[in-house]
Amino acid sequence: MVSRWLSFHPHLLPHHHPLLFSNVPFHKPLFPPILTAKPSILLKTKCYPFSTMASSNPPQSVSQFDNFEPDPTLTNDELKPTTSDQRTFSGLEMATLWIGLVVGVPSYYLAGSLADLGMAWWQGIATVVAANVILLLPLILTGHPGTKYGISFPVLARSSFGIRGAHIPTLLRALIGCGWYGIESWIGGEAIFLLLPKIIKDSSLAEPLIWLGTSPLEFGCFVLFWSAQLAIVWNGIDAIRDLEKYSAPILILLTSLLLIWSYTNAGGFNHMLSLSSKLSSSQFWALFFPSLTANISFWAPVALNIPDFTRFAKSQKDQIIGQIGLPIFMGAFTFVGLAVASSTKVIFGHMISDPIQLLGQIGGIWTKILAILGISLAIITTNIAANVVAPANALVNLSPSRFTFRRGAVLTALLGIAFQPWRLLGSSESFVYTWLVGYSAVMGPIGAVILADYYLIKRCDLSIGDLYTMSSQGAYYYEGGYNLAAVAALIIGILPVIPGFLNKTGILNSVPDVFTVIYNNAWFFSFFSAGILYWIISSVRSRGMNDHQQKHPLLPNSSS
Repeated sequence: MVSRWLSFHPHLLPHHHPLLFSNVPFHKPLFPPILTAKPSILLKTKCYPFSTMASSNPPQSVSQFDNFEPDPTLTNDELKPTTSDQRTFSGLEMATLWIGLVVGVPSYYLAGSLADLGMAWWQGIATVVAANVILLLPLILTGHPGTKYGISFPVLARSSFGIRGAHIPTLLRALIGCGWYGIESWIGGEAIFLLLPKIIKDSSLAEPLIWLGTSPLEFGCFVLFWSAQLAIVWNGIDAIRDLEKYSAPILILLTSLLLIWSYTNAGGFNHMLSLSSKLSSSQFWALFFPSLTANISFWAPVALNIPDFTRFAKSQKDQIIGQIGLPIFMGAFTFVGLAVASSTKVIFGHMISDPIQLLGQIGGIWTKILAILGISLAIITTNIAANVVAPANALVNLSPSRFTFRRGAVLTALLGIAFQPWRLLGSSESFVYTWLVGYSAVMGPIGAVILADYYLIKRCDLSIGDLYTMSSQGAYYYEGGYNLAAVAALIIGILPVIPGFLNKTGILNSVPDVFTVIYNNAWFFSFFSAGILYWIISSVRSRGMNDHQQKHPLLPNSSS
């Protein structure tokens, strides 16, 4: 039903697409083509993002894509719309993707960080679940075009930011992925470090170097784990899917064993349940909102590039069912993290919130090896799916003729070293309130612009052919390949957060309280401010184009 609504395009003049009818004269209008949705159907076109019928038929994108010759600078095998044969992800497989993503050290570490900062156990879990329930809506909404049209995030970004402008959001997303790749690889390197003989760990190689910020030995373990992951990435998206699918039951089993171990050795969860908040009411609320923002931004990068995965989903129903797993799995794993961390207070006499350090304390050598293999699996499943796919696709989109998915993945890994993850993980404060909250100010406005454009402006109606052409008459060419409205909304959404970020990093000694409040709610502020601003600018320009079209009816529609 949705496709029937979206295929209806009334025009004032007969429709002659410039890509298919090159002999038809085209006069460029006085106003820049800001919108691709036809003004005459803006209120008539219906979009049902939660409809499971939207992908019940073979994807429209494939037949549209095959009807013309795409620009070679905009496409290769990784960027083409997926075919029906490639759409093999079921709802269960989408859910196992989230199991592989959620069960990892950063998720565990995030839960422990909230306890370290003074929250009660139930407050920490409630904060995590609330954040992921909020994120679930943009996650499903952003996944819709991936399933409907079979396009990846970089290609989707072309519709809102422009053919060339799409590089801005995709490269920003790529940088966040590179940073996370470094963080996860560093944690995996710590696991390798634990297995080293004591004589090596006591050597001079384990002494930190001031200029490096860590020891050569730890850095070497980091590079070793960093390198090992590339073998899986080298085999592409199918290998990643198989890794997530077959790792999910193993990770569930290992997580259950860890929970049973803590319950048995601590004599139950009484200690966790007795943990009360160390914060006053005002202190709690001052901590709650930045913590909520940090937890939203924890998966905000994946929510942004989720079309990279939903393009392989069998239907909208499958992608929706799979996404619902996020708040469920995050809530469950947060409980495990808090339960195990609090039990260490009883077992060892002090709380150990870092799971890598905990592994160094439990069992003999074989137990330790098994535990480290398990945690390494958890790290790899999270790191590859969450932090390699998006940057690799962004680099492919930047130069399809030079980059393949493999080359993009290698460059992603190299940039991950430059982020110096050992410094980002120096404390709960720097991890949660500098890294997570800081980049949420970038992810928020990008997601808002894409959603506002797709649902409010284009009403889920995209022209696949125009997503792959550099023609100045293409619907998404805008002004020189850039949609200035989208770029302006992105910049204005980020700017008010910068003073608070500079204050948090110590560059500015003090800022007005209003900037602190904005920074603590960076994702919310940037998301809504950028989205509303983009919708207003686009609506005003659309109205101007419509008025111009009525005054000059002999001119063809700018988006034709």
